[in-house]
Amino acid sequence: MNAQLKPIDAFIRSLVQEANSVLAQKGDPAQSANCVVAQLAHWVRADALSDLKNLTANFSVGSRLAGFAFAYAQVRPYANLTQDKTVIEAWLLQRAREQMAFWEEDATPGSKRGNLRAWTTLAINLAGFLTKDDSALRWSAWSATFLQCQALEDGSLPQEMKRGKYALHYQLHAIAPLVVTTLLLERQGLSIRGVCDDALVRVVRFAMSDLESGEKSQAYSGKPQSYFDGSESLEKYQLAWLEAYLLLYVDARLAHFAQGLRPLSHSKLGGRQDILWQAWDPRHDF
Repeated sequence: MNAQLKPIDAFIRSLVQEANSVLAQKGDPAQSANCVVAQLAHWVRADALSDLKNLTANFSVGSRLAGFAFAYAQVRPYANLTQDKTVIEAWLLQRAREQMAFWEEDATPGSKRGNLRAWTTLAINLAGFLTKDDSALRWSAWSATFLQCQALEDGSLPQEMKRGKYALHYQLHAIAPLVVTTLLLERQGLSIRGVCDDALVRVVRFAMSDLESGEKSQAYSGKPQSYFDGSESLEKYQLAWLEAYLLLYVDARLAHFAQGLRPLSHSKLGGRQDILWQAWDPRHDF
C-alpha cells in the first residue's frame, strides 16, 4: 500500500507547493491557481480514490483527501475555471459522503477512536466547507469532539497508547488533524474548543511533555518509544500543527518552542503553515 500511495503523495506535495505560492502572491496568482485546479480536475475526472475495496484503502485515504482539499481551498478564490471547480467540488463531496458512511458502518471499533478517523474528519470538514454541505460540517464537528473526548485525564489517547513503541508517534499523528479541524470549526462558527474539559489542551501537553524521553508513553505501551530507541527521528513536519494550535490557545512555552522550528510545513495540512494561516481564512473564502 505504501508503494501505491507514493505517487499520490508526490502529487499532493506538488499541488500544495504551487497553492502556497498563490497565497504568497508569487508570480501570477490567477495563472498558478488555474494550473492547480486544472491538474486536480484532470485527476478527478478519472474518479480517483473511488474504488476503495478494503479496509486498508479506506483507512489510508483520509489524509490524502485532506491534502487535496487544502490545495484546492487555497487556490479556489483565485481560479476562474468554473467547470473544473464544479467537478472537483462534486468529487470532494462524494468522497466525503463515502467516508462518513465507512466510519459509521464499516470501520473497526478500535479504528473509530484513532488517528486515521481524525485525518478523515479533517478531510470531511474541508469538503463540507468547500461545498457548503452542512451535514459534512456537522459530522466533522461531532467526530472531532468524539475523538478528543477519548483522552484520559493526563491527555493520553488510549487508542494510540496501544501502539507499542509507536505510541507517542501516533499520538502526534492524531494531534495534527484534531488541532487543525478544531481551528477550522472555530472559524466556521461551529466551535468545539474546550470540549471535555479542554481535552485537546491535555492531549497536546501530554505529547509535548513526553518529547524528551518518551517515558509517559512507554508506561502505557510497555515499549521504549521509537524516537528514543534509534528506529526513527522526530521530523519537523510532525509538529506543523503548532501554528494552528497557537491560533487557538495562548501558550508562551509552545510559542517559544515553535519559533525555533519555523517555517513549519506539512503537505496534508496545506503546506507552509505560516503562509496558509496568514493568507487564507475560511471566513473570507467567498
